[in-house]
Amino acid sequence: MLANKKLKAFAPTINAEKAKHFYKDILGLKLLSEDNYAIEFDANGTLLRVTIVTELNPHPFTILGWNVDDISSVISELNKKGIFCERYDFMQQDKLGIWHSPGGSKVAWFKDADGNILSLTE
Repeated sequence: MLANKKLKAFAPTINAEKAKHFYKDILGLKLLSEDNYAIEFDANGTLLRVTIVTELNPHPFTILGWNVDDISSVISELNKKGIFCERYDFMQQDKLGIWHSPGGSKVAWFKDADGNILSLTE
């Protein structure tokens, strides 16, 4: 029923200006619209609606993620913009914060302006 419909993604924010700066200026997503309820971005054809909420306790797991061709170069670019990967005691990560999964994928996590966990996978 929904297999041929476009997916819309959601992320919460308590600070619309910080979220707008993060998703637009740091991650480079195209700003589509903003109002008192949400900020919408084009995430390579997927609509990302950053919804303005009054309170937020970020989840301890990934809420959004991107597949990338070269995870190291993306992380290096994020680092130049002051965004660094999360470190987790329960897994081995390299100097950039990349975990090498048993299946061969490379994965890293970072937080948005509200502390929501985002990921990169190569």
